[in-house]
Amino acid sequence: MTRQHLLSQLSQPKTWDVAIVGGGATGLGVALDAAARGFSVVLIESHDFAKGTSSRATKLVHGGVRYLAQGNISLVREALHERTTLLRNAPHLAQPLAFVMPSYKFWEMPFYGVGLKVYDALAGKAGLGPTEFLTRQETLACLPTARGEGLKGGVKYWDGQFDDARLALALARTAAAQGALVVNYCAATRLLHEHGKVAGLCCQDSETGQAFEIKAHCVVNATGVWVDRLRQQDGDAIGRPVEAMVAPSQGVHIVVDREFLPGTHALMVPKTADGRVLFGVPWLGKLILGTTDTPRGDLDREPRPFAQELEFILDESARYLTRAPGRADIRSMWVGLRPLVKPQRESGQDTKALSREHTVLASASGLVTVTGGKWTTYRAMAEDVLELCFDKGLLKRVAAGVTTHLRLVGGDGPAAGRRPMSEPQGWHSYGSEQGDVRSMPGAHRLLGAGLSEAMVRFAARREYARTVEDVLARRWRTLFLDARLAGSMAVAVGAILAEETGADPRISDFQALAQLYLSLPHPVGS
Repeated sequence: MTRQHLLSQLSQPKTWDVAIVGGGATGLGVALDAAARGFSVVLIESHDFAKGTSSRATKLVHGGVRYLAQGNISLVREALHERTTLLRNAPHLAQPLAFVMPSYKFWEMPFYGVGLKVYDALAGKAGLGPTEFLTRQETLACLPTARGEGLKGGVKYWDGQFDDARLALALARTAAAQGALVVNYCAATRLLHEHGKVAGLCCQDSETGQAFEIKAHCVVNATGVWVDRLRQQDGDAIGRPVEAMVAPSQGVHIVVDREFLPGTHALMVPKTADGRVLFGVPWLGKLILGTTDTPRGDLDREPRPFAQELEFILDESARYLTRAPGRADIRSMWVGLRPLVKPQRESGQDTKALSREHTVLASASGLVTVTGGKWTTYRAMAEDVLELCFDKGLLKRVAAGVTTHLRLVGGDGPAAGRRPMSEPQGWHSYGSEQGDVRSMPGAHRLLGAGLSEAMVRFAARREYARTVEDVLARRWRTLFLDARLAGSMAVAVGAILAEETGADPRISDFQALAQLYLSLPHPVGS
């Protein structure tokens, strides 16, 4: 479907059942669920799908191990169920991953091992593999570059791993296949109110400047860390005070070569020197080290790490690896803002805080807002959003569960089988659509990092790509893996995109962004 066709559909005079603002994991999940239940759905995203937090996760589909320590069994069960569903419905984009916790103190193995055995028991048939107690030699076989001095053994357990941006894209395309209209680069400019109730919204195409008015029975605010902007506008329109509901926190990730931790196992340190968690995750041919949680007051679209966060990751890595990476070894560095939800106290809010992970609420005007949560439970969050829409009388109730066994685009057929996410990105990323991609012109012309001319054309024709960043950051993950290499590919990718779309591919903007992903903060005290 061409961009012109999308905008033509957006301009049609009609009243939609559901209008969604925000094209990240949550908004796209709501769009898919609502469309699969037969509702008419439109979703707009101000930038590209998954441009924000949803492309900057630690790439883990986890069942909530940390909730065991809190005794929150219901959260663990929900996450384990959703983990299984995600791995089944997108086998080309999500796979099991083995983690190893090295133990340098005698009490660590029984303490963490027993908890993980409980984790296995809760998973039941949904388990991905049994927890194992490892000897010192077995631990080093799994983590060849782990520090051997003082190593007592380790605990091995299983969770999931995925390609977050491509999963978001699969959600968008599957929602479209179910009848939803999903449009990126179209920003919400204001809400429409009639008689004190939200009746739709106005939006504007960022390429042409064309404005649109969307009427809808239900408007869902799924803009992640930015939800308070739309909530404030809603409150101003109906004369109700609005208390901010999001306190952003950032997670930092650095990417280095796999030589620092070869093999297919991930390193997990549940408690570092200051009590935080450290991951070393093999992903698409590289190693991701992270992540930290640091409060942040601003909502920058491209947040950068604080110097102390970078030093924390490098210093902690040096405590567990025989050869730890330094600043010069960093191939890319990226930050994700996480919407941590504050308790809501103001009047006029109908709130369903179904878990501490996410919150769904409806304002006095009927604006439905959802934020918080994590990728693993995106589908359950979507069901919670629609449940509140039914409760508020915004939509006629339709039974849930329609997406439980709904395969995402590329996830069906014999070509959609699993391949370890530790391997470099390749044709397997397209699952059952590999043949469609290979049929595009330029299948054998490689541009770098495994990306072909045909893949760029497929991104433009079938995957909503408009800019070089769309291709090299989210359709193909080169920016997140090797920013310098991504910058060198910009001109070739941009030329193909310009031919396909007729729009400015924004080559220089991407080259500047690639430099930003290599830009290191000054050391503390310098």
